[in-house]
Formats: sequence, C-alpha cells, structure tokens
Amino acid sequence: MSTTERGAAPAPAAAAPRWPAVPPAAGAIVMATGIISVGFHLIGDDTLSAVLLAVAAAVWVWLAATFAATLLRDRARWQAQAANPPALTAVAATCVLGTRLSLSGHRTMAQALLVVAVAVWPWLLVSVLRHWKRPAPGGAFLVCVATQGLAVLAATLSLADGTVWLGRAAVIAFCLGVFLYGEALARFDFRQVLTGSGDHWIAAGALAISALAGSKLTASPLWSGGTHTTLKIATLVLLSLDFAWYAVLAVCEILRPRPRYDIRRWSTVFPLGMTAVATLSTSAAADLPGLHGLGTVLLWIAGAVWLLVLLGLGRSLTAAAQH
Repeated sequence: MSTTERGAAPAPAAAAPRWPAVPPAAGAIVMATGIISVGFHLIGDDTLSAVLLAVAAAVWVWLAATFAATLLRDRARWQAQAANPPALTAVAATCVLGTRLSLSGHRTMAQALLVVAVAVWPWLLVSVLRHWKRPAPGGAFLVCVATQGLAVLAATLSLADGTVWLGRAAVIAFCLGVFLYGEALARFDFRQVLTGSGDHWIAAGALAISALAGSKLTASPLWSGGTHTTLKIATLVLLSLDFAWYAVLAVCEILRPRPRYDIRRWSTVFPLGMTAVATLSTSAAADLPGLHGLGTVLLWIAGAVWLLVLLGLGRSLTAAAQH
C-alpha cells in the first residue's frame, strides 16, 4: 500500500518561484543611463555611448518583463503602482531609449518605442493625475518629464525623416509638458530640496528635458519666422531656469549631504545628464557654440555621479543577498 493510501498527507507542491519585486522608480536607471549615452554620442565618444546604450537597453527589457509579469500575476499591486508618479518613468525611459536609437539610425525601433510610449502614456498620466496630493515629492514632475519625452522622441524622428505630423505632434506635447510642469511646481514640497532622497532633482530635470524638446523643435526646418523665434526664446528661458534649479539643488546637497544609497538617486543622475544634453543640443540649435564646452563639463559630472550611484546599487544588492 502506498504512503498516500495509508492516509499520510501528500507532499506539498513546490512553491512557485516569485518574480522579483521591482519598484517603478527603477525606470530612472534607464532614463539616466540612456540620456548620458545620448550625451556621449553628441560629443563624439561613440564607444562609451554604445556601452551605455547596451546597458540601458538591457535594463529596459528586464524592467518591461518584470512589470508585465506583475500585471499578469498581481494586477492589484500593478494598479496601485500605476497611480503613483514613478510609474511614468516607464514612458520617459522608453522615450529616452528610443531617442538614442534614432540618433544611431535605428529609426524603425525608435518608432516602435514611440508607439509603445504613446499607448501607455495617457492611461498612466490620467491615473497619476487622479491621485495627485499636496504637498508632493519631486516625483510629481514626472508628469512633465514623460510628456516631454514624447516631444523629444517625436521631434527627433521628425528631424530624421522630415515627417511633418510628428513635428506638429511634438509641439503639442511640448506645450502640454510645460503646462504640466507648472501644475507639478504648484504641488511641490520645497522642503524636499533639503530632505529629499534623490527624486527632488526632477524639478530641474523636467525643465532640462523641456529645453531639450525646445531645442529639437528649434532645429526643425518645419518652423520659421515668429514661430522659430518663439521656440528659440522658450528653449533658452527653460534652459536658464534649469541652470538655476541645478545650482540651488547642488548647493543644498552640499549643505545637507545625503550620501546613503536610495533608488531615487537615479532620479538625481537623470537631471544631471539631461541638463548636459539639453545644453549641448541648445548650443547647436541656437548657434551658441559657447554652450558646448559647458555641456561637455556637465556631461562628465553626470557620468561620474552615474558611476557613484551604480556602485551604491551594487553595494545595496550585495547587502540584500547576504540577508
């Protein structure tokens, strides 16, 4: 007689392996790595740029698979995450990666990523706006970043192949992004500049990506006359405001050091890299060669901080594995 027939309980089935829980804020890893890759491409260091592109693409694929698994296995948790601003890093990361691929000539892949971003953006944006609170952390500015990400990618593709409707769509997204920045600023908890764990830097990063979108539109042959002049002035104003935020946040980091690693520190690296890229792009679009040197210096600063945060991530993962 078998063991089961004698009345013994059958052996419990092996537990199904759990998919690793990854916070939506992890999308900022792709945003930070991808935009620094764009920066090194702009200054002609294509080897380093390609390495960073490979890292950004690999992390994007991993995060996409992770979030898809969460949707299938735990829809309630996925919906709860989608109601918070960090969920919009999915849109921004997709747009940054698509922009870098477009600059490398991979326009079909970039177009596919734009389709993905456009499909996800309205649902996530509405979900986040419905749950906005006051006061809000720096992540609130992701409503602007995600929208301007669409503008940057659409404008980049329009510049590459002269697609008029993409250029016009980029202008609409650009204007909406600027409006959403004002809405986020009205809700921002300004105490975060001294107490934030990293995402407070998005207050500057949102202006930087807005300036980048403006520089792409300024460089477009679709716009001339008063429209071109308006776009150029708007770009310079946005970049100047970004510099002001950059300076304030840097001083606050010195006054109140926060060296401990936090995943939100990737949302510090992204604005640093985006400011550098916006400066480099504006230098070319607005014919201001003096900005190129400044952008290059800012890019290397962003690269150094990226490396420091990566080391922090490595130590964090090592410590977690030992427990």
